[in-house]
Amino acid sequence: MSLFDRLAKVKSAQLRMRLARHELAAPAARLLARGRENPLTTVGVAAGAGVVLGTLDVHPLRVPGFGSLLSGGLAEVVAQGTRLVADFAEVSMAKHAAADIAEPGEQA
Repeated sequence: MSLFDRLAKVKSAQLRMRLARHELAAPAARLLARGRENPLTTVGVAAGAGVVLGTLDVHPLRVPGFGSLLSGGLAEVVAQGTRLVADFAEVSMAKHAAADIAEPGEQA
């Protein structure tokens, strides 16, 4: 495989990732906004999911190797990733709100 073929595949993959991120931004922003508007509902859903999983005897530490991942810092990585997604969604929501407020000829 030539260098140019590899470069073309990388560019294609990068374009697909940009499109996927763009498609995912609006629903994720709406979901985060809904969670901020109704924090008790969000906590209730999380608690309900925990009760259901506990009733079904599904525990993450019963999956082989998952306990060591959690203790090894995976939880911190997931938390940081969640914070980044929330921050990006918040910036995206602010940008869309500013664009809605701006007049049609202006750019925010």
